Amino acid sequence: MCKFFLWASPILFILAAIGWSLQMDSIWKISLITAFSSLAIGIGHSKLLSGYQYTFWIITAVCAGLIYPQTFLHIGSIDLRNKWLILIIIQLVMFGMGTQMSIEDFTGIRKSGKGVIIGLLGHFTIMPITGFILAKTFHFEPEIAAGIILIGSCSSGLASNVMTYIAKGNLVLSVTVTAISTLAAPIMTPFLMKIFAGTMVEVQFFNMMMEIIKIVLVPLSAAMIHDVLKNYGETARKRIDLLTILSAIWLVTVFFFSNSFSYENDSAVGHLIEISCFIAGAFLVGKLYHLAYKAYPKIDSLMPYFSMFGIIYFTLVTTAAGRDNLLQIGFLLFIVAILHNGAGYFFGYYLSRICGLDKNSSRTIAFEVGLQNGGMASGLAGAMGKLATVGLASAVFSPWMNVSGSLLANYWRKKAEVEETTQTSLVSS
Repeated sequence: MCKFFLWASPILFILAAIGWSLQMDSIWKISLITAFSSLAIGIGHSKLLSGYQYTFWIITAVCAGLIYPQTFLHIGSIDLRNKWLILIIIQLVMFGMGTQMSIEDFTGIRKSGKGVIIGLLGHFTIMPITGFILAKTFHFEPEIAAGIILIGSCSSGLASNVMTYIAKGNLVLSVTVTAISTLAAPIMTPFLMKIFAGTMVEVQFFNMMMEIIKIVLVPLSAAMIHDVLKNYGETARKRIDLLTILSAIWLVTVFFFSNSFSYENDSAVGHLIEISCFIAGAFLVGKLYHLAYKAYPKIDSLMPYFSMFGIIYFTLVTTAAGRDNLLQIGFLLFIVAILHNGAGYFFGYYLSRICGLDKNSSRTIAFEVGLQNGGMASGLAGAMGKLATVGLASAVFSPWMNVSGSLLANYWRKKAEVEETTQTSLVSS
């Protein structure tokens, strides 16, 4: 079936070209979107290209958002840019990612301490500084420039772990840097944004920190609760059950007696109560998800697809919302994405080599520095109400990071195999 879609896509591209040349708008627009969709489905049949299937879905989303922007901004009376809808979907993305992690991932610093420190140092210096320099060099409008700095200031994403695995890198180091950078994000991302983008957009440190906790740490906590229930025995289960009951009581109390509390929603107390409710919700979600896992154990393997759907959703809506800006500066933004991403790989690798790490660990750090969490950047842009401007960089950078990461990972995998063969030959001789 996939083979049919693969062969159908060139025909659809030709039809789109004919429709465009004859100025038949409905023909070329529908044909072009269908062609990219067919290609995204079809390459799943190819062993050589199957790793790029997700990337082609991202490209399809960009194409659809550019051609039919109004269609993907509203569904009936529902605004797809609604802050709460964006929050729920980005939490789903992060929860899906979290189910592929475990508490053990956060303890890997004991095994790879030096590499973790180098990775974190490189990640939170190279990328925001490079983003700032590029934004200033190309003279982007303030909010779009801030978006470039934002994606450079976010934590690394799970894509870096996948690329490290493909490249036969140091997977323990990769997962640990991803985990620790994610924990550091609520402090480091607002701090870096305040320093480098504070004159471009209004950056409220405390508010951004609270948003990152809601966007990243709360869904990851829910996933870790599931991990505890799955792997840490009866005593841990009883403690989680007790905390889940207390969480439910707290949520009921806040729901029925919130009018009795005297505080402003934007006050520190208001934020803390809101965060406490989200954390309580994490216990409930983690417990409910674990019950679903016990009934259907394969659900863990399905969660990454929900994360992929969420990223595609953000790409589609961000492209639709920022269509006019993207048509004006999209190519320039793509060039910046290549430079920013390439700088992360280059400086991440050579910083690691200078600091004495082996080639495999240095390649791992290159991925950790070069690949950013685009979903987190989109979520923060949505929370700021600036998806069409601040969120534009993540919509352009994310597809390119998937492409470049896959290409580099496969190149380094071949080099690693050659190095292994050479080393084996030397030992045997």
